[in-house]
Amino acid sequence: MTADDLAEALRAAVLAQRFETTADSLQDGAPLGWHPSIDLAVVVFPAGEAPVGANVLFSREHPQGLVARFDGAFGAVANIGFHADVRDAAGDSHAWLPGADWSRIAFPAWFGSGPRFVAPYPASLLKTMVAVGVGLLVDSDRSDWALPLAYQGRTRPVGDWLFDMITVSSNEATSALVAHLHARGGIRREGGREVHNEMQALFAAHGLPGLMIANTRSDGGWGNAAGSGVGHIQMTAWDALRLMWRLDADAPAVSPRPPFISAASRAVIRGALDAQKLHQVLSSESLRALPGWVPGIPARFAHKTGGTQNYGSDAGIVHDGELHYLIAVTTSLGSRYAPHPDASTTWKLPALGGAVHAWLKANT
Repeated sequence: MTADDLAEALRAAVLAQRFETTADSLQDGAPLGWHPSIDLAVVVFPAGEAPVGANVLFSREHPQGLVARFDGAFGAVANIGFHADVRDAAGDSHAWLPGADWSRIAFPAWFGSGPRFVAPYPASLLKTMVAVGVGLLVDSDRSDWALPLAYQGRTRPVGDWLFDMITVSSNEATSALVAHLHARGGIRREGGREVHNEMQALFAAHGLPGLMIANTRSDGGWGNAAGSGVGHIQMTAWDALRLMWRLDADAPAVSPRPPFISAASRAVIRGALDAQKLHQVLSSESLRALPGWVPGIPARFAHKTGGTQNYGSDAGIVHDGELHYLIAVTTSLGSRYAPHPDASTTWKLPALGGAVHAWLKANT
């Protein structure tokens, strides 16, 4: 398998789903009508061989897909100009609403050069960045996984807050840990603006420009209402995947740089990813009881999902016998496209996960 083989397989798998036909509840169930934004990345670790990776990106501007090229074998994406997501004065993600005219929206340039790709908000996938930030505090003796942490009248160990943030995507737990990052010096604000962010410094040191968590607040605020959220928190699929690579002790070293976080902190975060309870995007095991269930990745999947009305995301580590790979996706396909109130997105996303898994199983 070559990187070009994998990229073409990913591109074909996305096109086969015909995402533009996805029923949209904001259009009374009519087809979406244009290709949603999908950023999909995979790295596979064939036994005894070098890793192989690829990243494909689709949007209404690129319905046939873009194939990313990298700076070096697994460096940053080098041929795409990423633009940040936006929200309007009311705090709404207006770029994804029916009738949105992208020619009238000023998407801020984020990083890179080449064809424009507007990166959808990662939703709760952002919590993996928070987890790494807490790991940095622990590794520098400013926190401890067993330390009692009080937030809004509840006191629990730091590690318990993290477990709930990852496994059930608790927003309260995320706010508790964001407040902890501020209180222990991981993030610092002065004069109403952020002047220090250890997560961003780590991501920059490891060449991960597609990870951004900014403008959070000392009270734990991290969403749109707090002045953060959409437009201030961003993740590309490729760099979400490369973050997972650094949390995967079974994978070959991703770079000659110093360790991302300590092995002990990595194990705590990986344990939470392994215990994930929300298998609802690239896998669908949590949704088996729903009518019309569509299977997704059918294997052990240590991962984190994210979802809102307009967004669906997933990233993690897959093991199936000798098959071992990383996969990440960020999309503009949230709950408004779900076939059932208990689902978080269209069945087409787990179908995509299942198709990618089947191809890798047959070709690795």
